[in-house]
Amino acid sequence: MTHQVHAFEPPERFVAGTVGPPGERTFFLQARGGGRLVSVALEKVQVSLLAEKLEELLTEAQRRFGVELPEAPASIGDNEPLETPVDEEFRVGTLGLAFDADTATVVIEAIAVGEAEAEMELGESEEDEADDVEPDEDLDRLRVRLTPEATREFIERARRVVNAGRPPCPLCGQPLDPAGHLCPRHNGYHR
Repeated sequence: MTHQVHAFEPPERFVAGTVGPPGERTFFLQARGGGRLVSVALEKVQVSLLAEKLEELLTEAQRRFGVELPEAPASIGDNEPLETPVDEEFRVGTLGLAFDADTATVVIEAIAVGEAEAEMELGESEEDEADDVEPDEDLDRLRVRLTPEATREFIERARRVVNAGRPPCPLCGQPLDPAGHLCPRHNGYHR
């Protein structure tokens, strides 16, 4: 089976976004460019970690290579919803990040869930399987190359998207549902 590499170097637009009401949201990375639109699904925690690790990557690029980093945008940049149709190309299993010092750009690669990862999710993994499994070369990928400015804008939007969900319970930190919340700090009574 052949794999596809959806490369956007650079994209016209690259954003994190969601579809669905809070509590039932599906998170996506969406890239547009050259008349193509690619959307890949991932978990909320992956979006949060991607923003965090991109921030660390920019800081390290500044320290190592002297890259000029833009300040965090003062105004809200791209706050538009995901473009439709939002057709999931694949579900992301692995995210890779790199900084290309020659072009002073950030490379983000989202790799589809592989057979080993799918088996682990289903609880069918073998005990002797190595912990550090390299992503299979035959998996679909979304590769995006961003400037430091575009990376900073992506980070800010990703953080807004992650924080736009259900508010946390002030006692236990778990998300509050509109129908109520069984708080462990209240011995299971509704809050």
